[in-house]
Amino acid sequence: MAQIDRDKLLDIYTRTMKVNRTDEKFRELLMGGKVAVMYYCVRGQELVSAAAMAALEKDDYVVCTYRGQGEQTAKGIPMEKWWGECLGKATGTCKGKGGTMHITDPETGIMVTTGVVGSGLPIANGLAMASQNNGDGRVTLVSFGDGAANIGGFHEAMNMAQLYKLPVVFLCQNNRYGEHTAYADHTDSPNIASRAAGYGMPGVTVDGNDVNQIYPAVKEAVDRARRGEGPTLVEAMCYRMMGHFFGSDFSYMPPEHIAEMKAEDPLPKLRKVMLEHQFTEEELDAIVADIDAQINAAVEHALAAPLPDTDEIYKDVLEETA
Repeated sequence: MAQIDRDKLLDIYTRTMKVNRTDEKFRELLMGGKVAVMYYCVRGQELVSAAAMAALEKDDYVVCTYRGQGEQTAKGIPMEKWWGECLGKATGTCKGKGGTMHITDPETGIMVTTGVVGSGLPIANGLAMASQNNGDGRVTLVSFGDGAANIGGFHEAMNMAQLYKLPVVFLCQNNRYGEHTAYADHTDSPNIASRAAGYGMPGVTVDGNDVNQIYPAVKEAVDRARRGEGPTLVEAMCYRMMGHFFGSDFSYMPPEHIAEMKAEDPLPKLRKVMLEHQFTEEELDAIVADIDAQINAAVEHALAAPLPDTDEIYKDVLEETA
């Protein structure tokens, strides 16, 4: 598996903290009543998204879900554009018309954010097939949850991807709950990755809270796809440390699960790895302080930005030709 050098580790840490601090800021704004939008927290899953995006090239494609803040910010959507879209402003990636659940930014490779569970997998195949036909060398990564692994689109996409050896990586962020339903209550197989064998593709389950497991696994899958060897299913075991959506509670989670979840928090684990690689506390804190400053500036810009004009409802529906 791919090894993580010091520069790549710093890259992953920076992306992870960018995801985390963005999530913290969003929840702060919601709790303070400064914004009122739908938001799906990513607390606990920051490392999976950051490590996966660090394994991609800048022009690779990504398809994510409504809980896609991790992929979106870690892939590099400019903060002002991202916050503008989330707050429904004209400065957003989709001029404020997509909102938190439908962010798209082709310039950074975020091609689709879908609000329909599991619908991103077939779309990812389409992007991957286009890359294969064009010979552009791009890889498409599609992120989805364990709850999406039981819909028809999952099986159809996996079968098609393997049949045509598409350059796609299927990343299942298994946070152990499909909305409010525990994994054991909707799936009887021990994991998702074992299903890959039924399609003839590689499948691997890794600890998504361990940078030394998640990054090498995704990087190997990306490299394999880029070499023309076809798709891989990577299952990253992680925890959703907040409710399904902002404002929901943990009433459906047993106490032992909550205790286990807190003990496996990926952020302290990653910081420990950073210190073991001779990064100092001061260096790590400075990175977070810089990220916070960037986020605060972007938020202020978004709050002050104008709403889209009413005639925007008629635009970007059909292709305009001269």
